[in-house]
Amino acid sequence: MKRRFLYITGIIGSIYTALLTIIAFIATSRLMFMKIKDPDVILKREIGAKRFDEHWYETVRKEDFWVDSPNGYPLRAVFLQPLETTRTVIICHGVTENKINSIKYARLFERLGFNSVVYDHRRHGDSGGKTTSFGFYEKIDLHAVVAAIRERIGKRALLGIHGESMGAATTILYGGTYGDEADFYIVDCPFSDFTEQILHILRTSTPLRSSMTLRIANLFLRIRDGYTTSLVSPREAIGNISKPMLFIHSLEDDFILPEMTKELYSLKKDNKMMKLFPKGVHAKSFNENPDEYELEISRFLHKFGFTST
Repeated sequence: MKRRFLYITGIIGSIYTALLTIIAFIATSRLMFMKIKDPDVILKREIGAKRFDEHWYETVRKEDFWVDSPNGYPLRAVFLQPLETTRTVIICHGVTENKINSIKYARLFERLGFNSVVYDHRRHGDSGGKTTSFGFYEKIDLHAVVAAIRERIGKRALLGIHGESMGAATTILYGGTYGDEADFYIVDCPFSDFTEQILHILRTSTPLRSSMTLRIANLFLRIRDGYTTSLVSPREAIGNISKPMLFIHSLEDDFILPEMTKELYSLKKDNKMMKLFPKGVHAKSFNENPDEYELEISRFLHKFGFTST
């Protein structure tokens, strides 16, 4: 009887482990190969919302170039130069988007006296790369983009970085890894820890409630893509950033919770500002509050002495 019980228990355990393994494999595939939005859909959306001016984009002075990523693929970038200045902001888009989504911020910074660089993250837009890593490899790419732009504008020129969602997390990971090469950072709706972010998504949009699935998924993720979710943690990097940072989030965001931005703000030692907009779902703070968004960035630049003279 005891032997039979152990036999049945062993079978059940094996089936359970096999199911978890299958689920973990599927989960890592969805992370690594998350479906990217159609570029034509993004362009049509931005034109329809009047956030992308085709005539301006076609006629503005710009340099279209490629950056070689240390990770082994090319990154497509566009250096937009509507102004006679070396003051520049690099703009990092969110997951599933591309550089066209960054143009609305480029126009904002133009009004504030900056040229800008928009580029496609790995596996997005025209850039190479086989997987999305939510900041782990993207921070290395950003480092390469910064180096390419520093060659163009000079080491003493004012350089900022603006990131949205995954781009915001990438910005923090970059700043905390490479020693504040930029002069300021603006991060819009970043997650503070990728493990917690995935658990939040699992628990709010799937039947899975246990962290066991994520632990097995991390084993697959390390084997398949060389990292684990624990290595994508802006909260661990934020303490290494001394340069001024503006944190932005919308209180209606239920995808990346505003509490994550509040946590990051509290962990940043000094030289910081935070704006929480009452209106706007995930990554829609600018779309829903364009005037207030620009005013807040203007206040930030003025407070830390980055306004043009």
